[in-house]
Amino acid sequence: MDWLDLRSDTVTRPSAAMRAAMNLAEVGDDVYGDDPTVNRLQEYAADLFGFEDAVFAPSGTQSNLLALLAHCGRGDEYLVGQEAHTYRYEGGGAAVLGSIQPQPIINQADGSIALDDIAAYIKPDDFHFARTKLLALENTINGRVLPLDYVQQATKLAHDRGLSTHLDGARVCNAAVKLGVSPREIVKGFDSVSVCLSKGLGAPVGSVLLGTKPFIKEAKRWRKMLGGGMRQAGMIAAGGLYALEHNIPRLQEDHNNAAYFAGELAKMKGLKVSAPQTNIFYVDIPQFVMQGLGDVLELTHIRVSMSQRLRIVTHMDAKRDDIDRAITVFGDFFG
Repeated sequence: MDWLDLRSDTVTRPSAAMRAAMNLAEVGDDVYGDDPTVNRLQEYAADLFGFEDAVFAPSGTQSNLLALLAHCGRGDEYLVGQEAHTYRYEGGGAAVLGSIQPQPIINQADGSIALDDIAAYIKPDDFHFARTKLLALENTINGRVLPLDYVQQATKLAHDRGLSTHLDGARVCNAAVKLGVSPREIVKGFDSVSVCLSKGLGAPVGSVLLGTKPFIKEAKRWRKMLGGGMRQAGMIAAGGLYALEHNIPRLQEDHNNAAYFAGELAKMKGLKVSAPQTNIFYVDIPQFVMQGLGDVLELTHIRVSMSQRLRIVTHMDAKRDDIDRAITVFGDFFG
């Protein structure tokens, strides 16, 4: 029996067509700017999202860190949501490596940060305070999509107050598909955007950071210092290029599967299930059954990160037949 992995969309494996593109990729030395496939990926991504330039990074964590380091200096701060990946799940890299202070702000139920809170946390121009330089948002955030009008208002507020804006867009293509808008439309208002290629888009590794040419030049300098300068990187960049060219529309299939899966689980007695907007939803599991459920899922080759608030993520390697099998396992256990 094949394993069904529901822990994250980072577990996706490259398709045969993506592997073929990677195998045939032209390569060069990317530190010298000579890798033609990396250059094509960067040019394609910049054009797709409407930016001047882009840089390929080995991970989303590094891509976000490059942005924070390029936007902020020592003693500066960035405003960020309490739930945001850049604040909560990236090891405190901005503080450790850049001496950049995060100012975490509570996220609202829809994943946004209230405009009044953003305004209130911008520090006065006074040497007693860290200098507020950047507003960092995330879209999607734990599967929730930020409304376009909210993004417009938040980025305008930031710009009006002299701040730059960065988007952790690890799953921004999911947000674009959900709202039925173009990649350019979903990132309007941001000075920089990090896009992950190795989640729902299915590439094996890598992210791209987008911005102006001077900004990307600065980000490349930080990438080199952080050990992210790669040599014949075209072999992995080809997977990312294939992902952007072919795999954005198919994200709708993941959204549909999440909605179907959540709907079936919601029918089961004792389970409280959140309604997914994209490919992520949560199931509240009674504590006293967690061990037993985890054992059954393991026995039936279904991987989850067991928790009382269980996160389930659908992706291209989780087909409808696999999800039906999982529904049957959950149904037998809770029935």
